Amino acid sequence: MTDTARDAQTSDREAAVFERIETFRRRRPRLLDDVVTLAHGAGGKASAALLDAVFLPAFAAGSAEPQTDAAVLALPSGERLAFSTDSYVVKPLRFPGGSVGHLAVHGTVNDLAMMGARPIALSAAFVIEEGFPIDDLREIVADMAEAAAGVGVSIVTGDTKVVDRGAADGLYVSTAGIGLIPAGRELGASKVTVGDVVLVSGTMGDHGTAVMLARGDLALEADISSDTAPLHGLMESLLHAAPGTRWLRDSTRGGVGTVCNELARDSNLTVVLEETALPVRPEVAAACELLGIDPLYVANEGKLVAVVPPDEADAALTAMRAHPQGSDALRLGEIHAEPPGIVVLRTSMGGTRIVDMLVGDPLPRIC
Repeated sequence: MTDTARDAQTSDREAAVFERIETFRRRRPRLLDDVVTLAHGAGGKASAALLDAVFLPAFAAGSAEPQTDAAVLALPSGERLAFSTDSYVVKPLRFPGGSVGHLAVHGTVNDLAMMGARPIALSAAFVIEEGFPIDDLREIVADMAEAAAGVGVSIVTGDTKVVDRGAADGLYVSTAGIGLIPAGRELGASKVTVGDVVLVSGTMGDHGTAVMLARGDLALEADISSDTAPLHGLMESLLHAAPGTRWLRDSTRGGVGTVCNELARDSNLTVVLEETALPVRPEVAAACELLGIDPLYVANEGKLVAVVPPDEADAALTAMRAHPQGSDALRLGEIHAEPPGIVVLRTSMGGTRIVDMLVGDPLPRIC
């Protein structure tokens, strides 16, 4: 075979690979279920299909805006507000490192922070099952008050509903929050460009693994605590050191793997992760290995993923590591142009594999 023929054959193979990848990238999840399943709440492909088929056509028909952690509302004064809402149905209600009360405050504050907003106020609504102990309710409410005080934000309005015994699994909490976005602060997937650096503020999967073990169903014991924490302070330190920061997201449901897939989809670029850089505590890695779960898809409640310009990456890491919530921050990967819209993991063996969005529901009821 001549060199010309060999080069042509190689080019044809590469074209075929890119065509398969492009087909994979364009394939959006479709809702094929007749009833809602637990997988629809796990933050992965089933959740995306439910949004695309039910909620977005009803509430955001015709909108081309990417789905972010909070809505941005422009006020007549020219100021911008971030507005977010979330519900918390974790089981058990209390786990090593926190409780549903801490999550309810931290989760909403973090959604605001990922838009660059400074939290102003929260609301809280409680769905309480008949027979729920008042002392337990008082403790959860105290946790929320403690978490809000730690953030410096007030819970200013709310609602309470009581449902029949057996209808609510104890207690569900919903919170909404508003925050003010400083002038000139712009974050979003559209800002991400080729060559940007992907950072993560700490280890993956701590919260999901802690909750999983706290249920006591698996006969496993390990010293693992949830990482639930507010991220607004870390966000401010990061943006001060790296004002060109492009994009932020906290890695909750679906973990870092799903968050990076959302980034790749919304930016139409490639997120390339380094397997040797993936930060996982040994205890978390061991528990996930025993259960056959990839830590890439296990939730955190106090970690963020950031995309920053390459010339600001070192300053960003230094600032994050100086903050209590970012002491384990590291460089996770980088942004490439091709093949667009997917996440690629460079393995420790020198190969690559596609990191797809989470399929199924390996860890139900973790946030």
